[in-house]
Amino acid sequence: MKRKKLGLPASGERGSWLVILTVLSLLAAGTGGAFGLYLVSKVEKAVDEKKKGEEGKKAPTLAYSGELTSKAILPVVTNLANGDDTWIRLESSIIFTNGALQNPDVAVAEIRQDILAYLRTLSVSQIQGASGLQHLREDLNERVALRTKGLVRELIVETLVVQ
Repeated sequence: MKRKKLGLPASGERGSWLVILTVLSLLAAGTGGAFGLYLVSKVEKAVDEKKKGEEGKKAPTLAYSGELTSKAILPVVTNLANGDDTWIRLESSIIFTNGALQNPDVAVAEIRQDILAYLRTLSVSQIQGASGLQHLREDLNERVALRTKGLVRELIVETLVVQ
């Protein structure tokens, strides 16, 4: 019986393995590079299309533009109707046409006084949740419109804290 030699393959076999391994490595590198270039071109096309779409759109118009101005109302702090231990703090501003109010400072003081009187009639349950906040905004806007005879466009609630 003949025994097979264990050890390194013959030099011819080793050379063919190196050639095959080199060819496969070059093929993998070429395929990866080509796929990378393909992806880069797709991304560049998508970015170019997005830029063209954005250039065609107009800039969004602001809700308040033109001759409108705003005036901050000093914070209102008072207790609510349902007890001495529940307090509310409201910071707000008014939006109006420039020059529409004869004396904006006097109008702001009167509006602040109205807000204070109105907030003292509220309970916590009336201003809870999103619907409560929406009703509060609507009620305050109605009071401001009545006080200024419609010259104030809107009262914006900036901060509302109930404690």
